[in-house]
Amino acid sequence: MSAAPLTSSAPVLDLKGVSKSFGPVRALTDVSLRLLSGEVHCLAGENGAGKSTLIRVLTGALRRDGGDYEIAGEPVVAPTPASMRAAGVQAVYQELSLLPHLSVAENLFMGRLPARRGLLDRRGLRTRAREALDGVGLAAVDPDTVVERLPAATRQLVEIAKVLTAESVKVIVFDEPTTALTEEESARLLDHIRRLRDGGVAVLYVTHRLEEMFEIGDRVTVLRDGGLSESGPMSDYDEDRLITAMVGREVTSLYPESPSAQTQGDAGVPVLRVRGLRRTADAPSVDLDVRAGEIVGLGGLLGSGRSELLLSIFGADPISTGEIQIDGRMVKPSGPRSMMEAGVGLLTEDRKELGLLPELSIRENVTIASLRAGSRRGLLPGRDLAEEADRLLDSLRLRAGSYDQPVSTLSGGNQQKVLLARWLLTRPKVLLFDEPTKGIDVGAKGELYTVIGDLARQGLGIVVVSSYLPELLGLADRVLVLRDGAIAGELGSGASEEDVLRLASSASTDPAGTDEEGATHA
Repeated sequence: MSAAPLTSSAPVLDLKGVSKSFGPVRALTDVSLRLLSGEVHCLAGENGAGKSTLIRVLTGALRRDGGDYEIAGEPVVAPTPASMRAAGVQAVYQELSLLPHLSVAENLFMGRLPARRGLLDRRGLRTRAREALDGVGLAAVDPDTVVERLPAATRQLVEIAKVLTAESVKVIVFDEPTTALTEEESARLLDHIRRLRDGGVAVLYVTHRLEEMFEIGDRVTVLRDGGLSESGPMSDYDEDRLITAMVGREVTSLYPESPSAQTQGDAGVPVLRVRGLRRTADAPSVDLDVRAGEIVGLGGLLGSGRSELLLSIFGADPISTGEIQIDGRMVKPSGPRSMMEAGVGLLTEDRKELGLLPELSIRENVTIASLRAGSRRGLLPGRDLAEEADRLLDSLRLRAGSYDQPVSTLSGGNQQKVLLARWLLTRPKVLLFDEPTKGIDVGAKGELYTVIGDLARQGLGIVVVSSYLPELLGLADRVLVLRDGAIAGELGSGASEEDVLRLASSASTDPAGTDEEGATHA
């Protein structure tokens, strides 16, 4: 671990005994947090542990019910987001605050655009934006580009650049900043955070990626059920102790045992069979088989075509040529509805934008894909459908006060369970997961992995796209690695992260060690 030595200077930010309730629900109880200049302080805990509430109190977005708050020794009485930014407290949230229809440069300096004689100084704006983008490794991004045209990972880095342009920054909160980033981009960001720390900035770092905490953290505070579980130097912890502090129990094995040994092996017709699929006329041809009870992983670098392949199979993206069979029956992917009716479900990477309907209740979000089959006049779920949805949610151990509450009130892990319940209600034969644990804590990850393993044991065909290589290798029976839209090779049990990266980045288009099926085995 390359962390700087802990400092004993006075805290730049000090929360003492903070409490916060939402009606009868106690979100924070007597929580204290002390941030020091030149230190990276990690905040750990499961979804629902109170991390987001604590961050919102810290940044002035929520008024605390009790406790003390000081910045540089001065009491903070009635904080607002504007007053906390003026005091030097900045935040990079998991949910981006960029305005999609404005340019990158305008987003970077919104509210403080440079002017000359009362008019916008566009040349000055471009110059300052160029410096800010270069500082986070976005030299190839044009400051005049409209934000909505940028990929998710680039937008995340623009958000970070925006925060770094503020003056008199004392504290920066990073809330899941690497969720949408590649390994290379994540490493670049962590290097930038180290430079901020070495420059005397106090950093509060929130992530579900435990390896990032150990790589960059000087100190860690763990929340559990809205209270303070533990706090201390990062060097006092290993992964097992940190997980135990977060979930209140030992997590002996995060990934389920492979169900493939209980399946028919190579016998029988694949539940999903893709042949000669081309997204465009000049795109590479992709072949893919998934058998009942099998979990197939799709690996590759950002831009390799993993998510696009899932969207094409699901009918959400058009294809130029190719055949898709579900359970031996030819299906034309004319749109998501045709694939849903054939027995295919897709859990998208961005559950908030492409999956959930935040204004609807939990139950309505679950039943919406099944309304045509089990509703009253196609508008509202019938009693049987609603009861089946509730039983599914119960079986997934969804944490909610009522299934009538808005789905937007749930944590990330519970929102993912809602999406999973939606597809299970359609009785699918194939489930496609795109980054299934994005933004989900370690406890919820373990629960979701167990569910995925159980679904495979029940005979579903599972395809998982994940940028987190331990997850990909831990879940999947075999991994297909994509490069430039083509399958570069296949890896079986015993493969390593290095094997995946070698196939994903190799210049060779004919990897060594292929068998008669075109598979490459570690």
